[in-house]
Amino acid sequence: MKVTMRRLYIGGLSHSITQKDLKDRFGKFGEVEDVELRTRKDDEGVPYKTFSYININISDADLKRCMTVLNKSKWKGGTLQIETAKESFLQRCGQVQLAINVFLLWGRRPFILKWAADNKYSQYRLI
Repeated sequence: MKVTMRRLYIGGLSHSITQKDLKDRFGKFGEVEDVELRTRKDDEGVPYKTFSYININISDADLKRCMTVLNKSKWKGGTLQIETAKESFLQRCGQVQLAINVFLLWGRRPFILKWAADNKYSQYRLI
């Protein structure tokens, strides 16, 4: 059974949820590496939306089981919405930095790192 790192978006959370709560809840399905808990507040500072991103090492079978068991379930005053999330910007930057380090380590010809952006995608390219 192949285990891979997945990034999950968890919406519909109660404002009282903690990172430990999420780690414990999702830890039953895989190894939770990181929990980013975010709360959006209105102009007066009153929370109106709490959501999270979780990085978890999980197999495809356990991911399917996690989605089946937890998605749209009631938990601590909220209704969970679970989706596979895009990788974070910092993860992408880390991958680019790793590629650059490998490139430099192998002593290739000089290169330029160019930021290419269009309406749908943003990416780094070695040119």
